[in-house]
Amino acid sequence: MLLGDIIARLKDDAAAGEALFALGDLPLTARVLAAAQDADMRPGEFASQLVDRFVREASDEDWLKLIGRMTRADDPGRMFLRHVLAVMLPRPSAEH
Repeated sequence: MLLGDIIARLKDDAAAGEALFALGDLPLTARVLAAAQDADMRPGEFASQLVDRFVREASDEDWLKLIGRMTRADDPGRMFLRHVLAVMLPRPSAEH
């Protein structure tokens, strides 16, 4: 799937859920869902904001690393989304 397609799918709730689950990373998807709920947002809307924030804030070095990983990936769009969500999501707090 192309990167633009994935980002566009985040605008639609049903498609966003599919895109998140298609990542094949259930712990990451669960973190997105929990963080979106905490922010009182739809998961796709939340993920889209994380992507927008990454695009605005990532350093040149961050982009070089990501592009290098994307060129070696079977699915660069999914690699991009997985990486951005993993990097931009708030870290889960340790529960005692």
